[in-house]
Amino acid sequence: MEKGIHSFDELKKRFTLTENEAAYKGGNNSLPISITPHYLSLIQSDDPQDPLRKQVFPDCREEKEENLEMMDPLEENNYSITPRLVHRYKSRVAFLTTDICPMYCRHCFRRRFTGNLVGPANDDEIKEAALYVGAHKEVTEILLTGGDLFTMSDAKINHMISMFRMYSPHLIIRLCTRMVVTEPSRFTKQLIDLIKQHNTAPFYLLTQFNHPREICKESIEAVSLFVDNGIPALNQTVMLHGVNDNADTMEELCNTLLFHRIKPYYVFQGDLVSGTAHLRVHLDKTRQIEKDMRERLSGLALPNFMIDLPFGGGKVPISDSYVESCSHNIWTFKTIDGTKRKYPN
Repeated sequence: MEKGIHSFDELKKRFTLTENEAAYKGGNNSLPISITPHYLSLIQSDDPQDPLRKQVFPDCREEKEENLEMMDPLEENNYSITPRLVHRYKSRVAFLTTDICPMYCRHCFRRRFTGNLVGPANDDEIKEAALYVGAHKEVTEILLTGGDLFTMSDAKINHMISMFRMYSPHLIIRLCTRMVVTEPSRFTKQLIDLIKQHNTAPFYLLTQFNHPREICKESIEAVSLFVDNGIPALNQTVMLHGVNDNADTMEELCNTLLFHRIKPYYVFQGDLVSGTAHLRVHLDKTRQIEKDMRERLSGLALPNFMIDLPFGGGKVPISDSYVESCSHNIWTFKTIDGTKRKYPN
């Protein structure tokens, strides 16, 4: 069986690197290097422009910080009730279950937290968050995110869900994971049965498929375990340069997802995270793709094209109603509450 890659030296031994890949040295903004055996099997090793490779191979351009980039562009720290609990929107919170992922995607927007190898939340951190959510009845949903929730053991996941259910039995839980893409063998009937024990309120599976070739037999089987057991699946795609920034790829991705019972939910414009400028798509191109998708896709297959505005501006559609102007390659957006945020092209 093919082995995964967990260091730059291993990567160099097994692949002929491009100039930008070979020049990578790592730095303060860099994530660890980890590529799972399953995802490696999907990469076309003889193609340096392979869209899957671009998502996981490090690049020296990660070491640069471009205009308006920052480590926490969404200002999650400012909305953190605890180091693990983020309350940005009135009705929902995000709980950072762990900083560990089986594979580190180079476009990760939570680089300030992910990959620091701190590990899963401890019992005190879980209970503190559960108590807060239980005391704030306006919170109706929680995102169990990270890192990746499913890097934790079944027992740890069971304990975490039990704690939130104890204080908020009617809380809708979003299970946010890319592991159905990166390590689908993790998902078993035993795990699903464990989750279903806590069915006082619905669960939703939130996936991240960014390219049609990530949708393979193994990943479909992993998602089907959830869907067949009454847990709907929704997908959040990140718009990425050289990966999915054309209408044909996006059309195929959305239609294939829908065929396999995964609702295309969001397509996100890249966040202004330090070291990710080379993967971001020009906003005017994203807006054109969004218009093309409205002509090509059914309502079921059409995702919402969104931008998470910097400086804590929140999520807004990239449609014209939220765009104020574009001048000197700087877009001005109106937030939901009427304030304005800048986004460079």
